[in-house]
Amino acid sequence: MFSGQHLLSVQNLNLEAINELFTVAEVMRPYAKREKMTRVLEGAVLGNMFFEPSTRTRVSFGSAFNLLGGEVRETTGLSNSALAKGESLYDTAQVLSGYSDIIVMRHPQPFSVQEFAEGSRVPVINGGDGPNEHPSQALLDLFTISNELARIGQTMQQLSLTFLGDLKNGRTVHSLCYLLALFPNIRIQLVSPEALALPQKYVDLLSNAGHQIEIGSNLEKGISQANIIYQTRIQEERFESEQEANRYKGYFRLNKKIYSDHCLPNAVIMHPLPRDSRNDANELDNDLNKEPGFAIFRQTDNGVLVRMALFACILNVHKQISDSDRSVNWQVGLKPK
Repeated sequence: MFSGQHLLSVQNLNLEAINELFTVAEVMRPYAKREKMTRVLEGAVLGNMFFEPSTRTRVSFGSAFNLLGGEVRETTGLSNSALAKGESLYDTAQVLSGYSDIIVMRHPQPFSVQEFAEGSRVPVINGGDGPNEHPSQALLDLFTISNELARIGQTMQQLSLTFLGDLKNGRTVHSLCYLLALFPNIRIQLVSPEALALPQKYVDLLSNAGHQIEIGSNLEKGISQANIIYQTRIQEERFESEQEANRYKGYFRLNKKIYSDHCLPNAVIMHPLPRDSRNDANELDNDLNKEPGFAIFRQTDNGVLVRMALFACILNVHKQISDSDRSVNWQVGLKPK
């Protein structure tokens, strides 16, 4: 399903394709951990085109491609590109696809990546188009949810998930809703300020899938029965003014005391990052960092696995990964003292 195709949305994916992708992602684990290396994409070029700020998505896509043996070329910021000179997305795509074997693109406008893909001669992956979608994040989030549930001895059939924070503007939540709609009988709690509630079309999507939906703004109640808590930051870049965004900063905060007092013992905390650690926001307190259920960094590690799998499947080398296996020849990680 992925071979030679764009990945612009998760809406056309099915469980069979997702499960196949996740199987390939698990194959990538020893390469991501630097236990082995592969050169299956040696000579291939990734065009990493990020016209909106990014750290994790941009770097993890680049790292994933490098770990498969490919090379990465980057453009960051609209002002640093020909788009600032009036070039169309179509023309930009025609040019850049001549330099690349695959392109990852992020842009602040909804559906802009789809417009770009119409001019591209190579597959395009949507790295986030405004408040619309973030397909690879949704896939790595689902991969993390599945892995974290397995870690605590549960399955997707037992999932009780709380979305917490800015659900109106959080494209990671929007994309993940489409994937959750593929599963039966999930319990979902939507906890947000009323003005930042999940758009009705996503509520309808989840309801029509047969999920039990609870909507509210009470933090303690909303997290009390969840085995997965998915928090998002206030998406201040989506507001008309900084003053408006600041109204919601620090609206929901999780710390060790709240977690211990109100969450299930094995509850997992996820966040698409960056978490806002400024004093007036402090969404996830540092005192949670050592909690076994604090999964936000396992989540980012999983992003490399899933993005490696996407590259391998789209470029149709997923069955050749081990053909060029060899051991790494450098010190991996810190030496124990």
